[in-house]
Amino acid sequence: MKWADYDSTVCSVARTVEVLGDRWTLLVLRDVFNGIRRFADLSAHLGIARDVLAKRLAALVEEGLISRVPYQEPGARTRYEYRLTDAGRELRPVLLALLEWGDRHRCDAAGPPAQLFHADCGAPVRVEVRCAEGHEIGPRTRLTAKPGPGSRLAPGSRPAQPGSRSAQPATVPTSSP
Repeated sequence: MKWADYDSTVCSVARTVEVLGDRWTLLVLRDVFNGIRRFADLSAHLGIARDVLAKRLAALVEEGLISRVPYQEPGARTRYEYRLTDAGRELRPVLLALLEWGDRHRCDAAGPPAQLFHADCGAPVRVEVRCAEGHEIGPRTRLTAKPGPGSRLAPGSRPAQPGSRSAQPATVPTSSP
């Protein structure tokens, strides 16, 4: 089967983009990762309209990426701050990959606006992708995709006959030839 024969709506990338594919959503997550957790602080730091921020925070809570935690200043009413859940913390490599790509391809002549270092040893942080055997997967490494248990054929596609060339796994290039 060819990659195009599979239903793209069940793709994990498509499902993730449904949640994270908005500029404000990623920037809210970035700020929560960086310790900005209260609504007023997020609104002021991002320069985002309050109604837009409220919608993004509600969606992130609904998706299980952040949780609302009550707090109360002395003499004030109860308010909420937003904290990453385990699922939210697992997005760290995604945000770091976006940061690294942006530093390489989108920063101005002055250079990156922030640099990250491992707090324990002081080494710069970088994103690496490796296969389960430890081989580095670079931008030109070819990957092979096989249908997973949640895959399904796109409407109008026919199953490949066993043994035919189209029944073989799809090779997915990660760069242009």
